[in-house]
This record gives sequence, C-alpha cells and structure tokens, in this order.
Amino acid sequence: MFFTCSSSCSDPSHQHLSNDYAQMMATKTTQKVASNSQAASLAKSKNSQKKLPATQQIVKNSKGKHLVVDIHCHYLNPEVNAKTAHLNAPSYDPTVIYANDLTNQTNILQMKTRAPKLMGIEERLQDMDKMGVDIQAVAPAPYHYFYFTDPELGASLARDVNHGIANVVASHPDRFVGLGSVPLQNPKMAVKELEYCVKKLGLKGVEICTNVNGKNLTDPSLGLEKFFAKANELGIVVFMHPLGFTQGERLSNHYFNNVIGNPLETTIAVSHLIFDGVIARYPKIKFLAAHGGGFLAHYWARMDHAWGARKDCRTVIKKKPSSYLEKIYFDTITHDPEMLGNLVNRFGANHVMLGTDYPYDMADDHPLKTIKAVKGLSTSDRQLIEGGNAVKLMKIKI
Repeated sequence: MFFTCSSSCSDPSHQHLSNDYAQMMATKTTQKVASNSQAASLAKSKNSQKKLPATQQIVKNSKGKHLVVDIHCHYLNPEVNAKTAHLNAPSYDPTVIYANDLTNQTNILQMKTRAPKLMGIEERLQDMDKMGVDIQAVAPAPYHYFYFTDPELGASLARDVNHGIANVVASHPDRFVGLGSVPLQNPKMAVKELEYCVKKLGLKGVEICTNVNGKNLTDPSLGLEKFFAKANELGIVVFMHPLGFTQGERLSNHYFNNVIGNPLETTIAVSHLIFDGVIARYPKIKFLAAHGGGFLAHYWARMDHAWGARKDCRTVIKKKPSSYLEKIYFDTITHDPEMLGNLVNRFGANHVMLGTDYPYDMADDHPLKTIKAVKGLSTSDRQLIEGGNAVKLMKIKI
C-alpha cells in the first residue's frame, strides 16, 4: 500500500512542495550561485616542518589548521524537485511505502524546517562553520535517483541534478566539491553521464543507490559491468547510499526502515560487490559505504567463516571476503565513539572519513567531537579521518 499525503504536505521527499515555494527556492539558489561564482579558493598552506609520508600529507586550510571535509551530506535541487512533482516518486520510495503514519508525519514535520538547509546555500555555510567543516562533498538527496523512470527521462533528470550540484560547487569552490548522479536503469546512459559529470563538470564521483528498482547492483539483467568498468577507468569515488530496505514489510514501525533498513541495504549491496567479484575486478573504484558501512563492517567474520566452510560461497572470489571489504572506505556515522574506534582499528584510519548526513535528523551534528572521543586515536590518524583521506581520494585542490 502506498502512502498518501494530505494536500498540505510539504515534504520535499514526497515531490510535492508547493510550486510557489519550490520556485522561490529555485530562483534564490540560482541567483546566489551566479552572484558567488567567482568566490576565491582557500589559500594553499605551507608544508609543516615535519613531513608525513606522501600518502599521508595533511592539507591545511587558510587558517593553518588541517582541512576538515564532510564526505556525506546532501543537496536537494529545488528546480528538479518542482519539475518532477507529477511523477509521484513516493510510490516508488521504500522509505515512504514501508512507514507507518507517525513516521511519515514526523518526516513531513522535520522537512518543513530543514528544507532551507537542504535546498539552500547560506544556512548550509553557517552550519558548516558551526560544525568546524571546511568543505562539503555535496551529493544529491537520495530520492533524486529517479531509477524508476524510463531511461531517457532518467538520463535527463540526472543531467539536471548534476548541473545543480556543479552550480553549488561553483558558487563557493573553496567550500564545496560535488558528487553526481547517473541513470543506472540504463548502463550505456549511465556511462555517458558518468563521463560528463566527471570530465565536463569536474565532479569527484557519483552517488548511487544500493539497488536499482529492487535488483542487486550485480544482477546480470542490469548490465552494470559497463558502469563499473568506466568508474574503474576514471578511478573515481562511488558513494553507495541506501534509500530504505526494499522488502520492508516488517520495518514499518519505529522508523525501522531507516534505522535498520538503511544499514541492512548497505550490507547486502557491499556483500554482493564482494562475493560477485566486482571489487576484485575493479580495484581502482573508490567505493564508499554510508553509515559506517552498515552491519557488515562490524560483523565481517561470519562471511569469512562461510567462505572457508562452504563451496557455494567460493564460486567467484579467490580470497577471504574481508580482504575485499578492506578495500572499501567508510564514513564515521556510527553514532558512538567506541563503534567508530572499532571501525578504525579493524580497517585503518586511512579508510575512514568524516561524514555527517547533513541536514537530516539522523545526522551527526558534532562530527569532530565524535572523532575526538575515540580512545587511542593518534593526532595524525585523526587528521586523516577528518579530512586528509577525503582530500586524497577526491583530489581536492586548495
């Protein structure tokens, strides 16, 4: 059963903000982008007297402090939102389909106050300053994947989304880098858009969902080997961000389709990338798993045991699964310093990056405090997590 909103609903995720409000936000954003397109970049800092190895150079901001980069945050393009209002996107969204009335009402209420942050620039910059974040790697709002549309429309909308992200970056190139979107429902078009957003728009990679219309990313019917091959050729970041669990009938209460469903989706997606050999075949892709890597990053030993005990787990990969999991990058959104410490200890500080999930209510609004609270973390490792790794992976130039 699909969720039906009242006529007063103003949740951007439901694709039916009032036309006046959406148009107002679109106009304001466009004007602000144009007025700030010549913003100056941060000054390059001098090298410290004691240099770290080349792979661990710490880039500093204009104040002489190490750079802090948020690699998990979102932007909702108001023009695309208004343009797609007629598509009834919520009827394809697991987070809406598998949610009770209270959850949907709570989401609507929070979006009334968070829409300016999600769609705008000025409040975003103010919040970044409060959090101590120098640069955001801005990615599309997850419900702007549009995989449910026909390929031609999906490609057109992905292009619009990518132009919107590029405009945000251009408005403040010293504060933003971008991750784009691709129409994964058509691999040929996805490859074309991937090349466009990276080579023409200068985006640092793409954000993709953990499934395509309920199919695993490795499902042969999707034909995504072409996409993975191109991403590998470009050596870009592929940020995997879930949009609820696609079989969420049992997760409708207590916001479980986010609390449990999102990390579960990531766990399933990453497991398929490992066991179906994608990570082995395409080692140059910088896969980034949202929300601390889901459950798999903290429960990896079971899959290693299965690989050793059962031949049906060894049909493709030649090494234990965790050896491929070690090649993936994780954000810090674990909501607990001890859990974050376990993630760092297991996979290394060079594979963990600061993320907030801005501006949603499930975000970590105090990421530096969370990282600082991790016991036994060295200064150099902390600096890598807070920004050094992101600078390297995304080739951020200051």
